[in-house]
Amino acid sequence: MDVIFDPNRQGAAPGTPPAAAGWIKDGDQKTFMQDVVEASRETPILVDFWATWCGPCKTLTPTLEKVVGAAGGRVKLVKIDIDKNRALVQQLTQLGLPLQSVPTVAAFWQGQIADIFQGALPESDVKKFIEGLLKVAGGQLPTADLLAEAKQAAEEGDHQGALELFGALAQQEPENPEAFAGVARSLAALGEEEQALQVIASLPAKLAAHPEVASVRSGLELAAEGRAAREKLAEFEQRLAADPDDHAARIDLAVALNANDDRTAAVDALLEAIKRDRAWNDEAARKQLLKFFEAWGFADPATLAGRRKLSSLLFR
Repeated sequence: MDVIFDPNRQGAAPGTPPAAAGWIKDGDQKTFMQDVVEASRETPILVDFWATWCGPCKTLTPTLEKVVGAAGGRVKLVKIDIDKNRALVQQLTQLGLPLQSVPTVAAFWQGQIADIFQGALPESDVKKFIEGLLKVAGGQLPTADLLAEAKQAAEEGDHQGALELFGALAQQEPENPEAFAGVARSLAALGEEEQALQVIASLPAKLAAHPEVASVRSGLELAAEGRAAREKLAEFEQRLAADPDDHAARIDLAVALNANDDRTAAVDALLEAIKRDRAWNDEAARKQLLKFFEAWGFADPATLAGRRKLSSLLFR
């Protein structure tokens, strides 16, 4: 089966608009009212106050240009050289804008300053800042639309379509854990579990620890364990009939029941094991139950019901 996603390929998706599209421009004190104040009544405007002697500015400005370019015109960037526009800087300082140091970025919406940050933030933080600005303006970044579309495709069972959308998002946002979790989950749904595991294994520790990624990882592990356990379900039941305290058999039975998508019975089996001997094998039954919760997702009805039962058992 051909899969269009390469986890080692990063960078912006083809077609990312260039800065020359009109979303990014150099401004000055003569055009500030038109380019920033008036323009912000229709589109959120970022103003990058910078200087040629400012080292951090050389890092931040390209980051701003990249994120604004990827926003596709939903936010615009105006760059102001403070040394060439001292009168404007003095006027804005008197209005309370902290321009004693650069880089300083001010977000304008509806003719007013909506937010400010100073210093060379990393790309992920710049993106969050812009997301916050767009939220105030009643919008969101195109990548948020892409994520929503990908999730909808997955919910509708279009796993190939979801894979393509999650893959495109991962290319545009290589630090987005939801994108990579979606890629892996879609691959698994298409029967490409080995490739899904490769995607998870390729992620840096920061992304690998994210709950969405951990959920997919646990789901893949449970799927493999479940296939083996499902073939022995009758054997586990016979062992428990002979010895109700065969905790290993009860845990294996729970794994088999989960593989059969009988989540309620799987939870009940583990709760029974915990009730009989919570400490057995370093609390193996409780840990297996938590792994179920992680794989199902913390908002899943079976997880919510199971957590309530577990809490009632442990804290009664």
